[in-house]
Amino acid sequence: MEIIISDTKEELGRKAAARGADLIRQALKGKGEAHIIVATGASQFEMLEALVKEEVDWSKVTGFHLDEYIDLPATHPASFRKYLKERFVDKVPLKQFYYVNGDTGDPEAECRRLGEIIRKTPIDVAFIGIGENGHLAFNDPPADFETDEPYLVVELDEACRRQQMGEGWFSSLEDVPRRAISLSIRQILKSKAIICSVPDERKAKAVQGAVESEVTPMIPATALQEHPAVWLFLDKASASLLSGH
Repeated sequence: MEIIISDTKEELGRKAAARGADLIRQALKGKGEAHIIVATGASQFEMLEALVKEEVDWSKVTGFHLDEYIDLPATHPASFRKYLKERFVDKVPLKQFYYVNGDTGDPEAECRRLGEIIRKTPIDVAFIGIGENGHLAFNDPPADFETDEPYLVVELDEACRRQQMGEGWFSSLEDVPRRAISLSIRQILKSKAIICSVPDERKAKAVQGAVESEVTPMIPATALQEHPAVWLFLDKASASLLSGH
């Protein structure tokens, strides 16, 4: 795991986007196409803003959506489909983008639909974050490190739901959905490279756990320690509890 610490969130976003774009260009040069995973949330604002400005032949890039709430319409302000459409998909001419449709009425079927597609699709770059509770995607602790299913229906713990409210996506805890569809830990780790962007002081404890704790489902982000190509982009605030920083 390579750790890159920036002075500001904006610098973090630019550096993460530049590294990710370079990896996409390498994939395009090597095989003529690229496949990526894209995350959402406040941690990805600056990275996505910079990524859409990068020189990439997006017409040869296929994207996959990391996670989405169950039973939340795509028009809701907190919808991750809405987030990705407005901040990424509408701004670059992608070959294709596979959204997670959380309000289909049959989330298990949606997991199977997406799972069949992504199983056949080696992912070149996964753009992800780490939650305040140490989650990756919506895999809250204790996360399932064993399942080979690409997409899962997961229960959201209170810490995760409080983070979503705290970031301003919902007006009350009761409004935050209790279930979501999420890419699994093993599927995330199948990505050839992982760009992990984690700004803000409120993430400092989760970052410390992810980097310095032993690998454990109780801190899902520790799974990143087992991947050979992870770039962890932090700002000074999120890196503040790391030893030696």
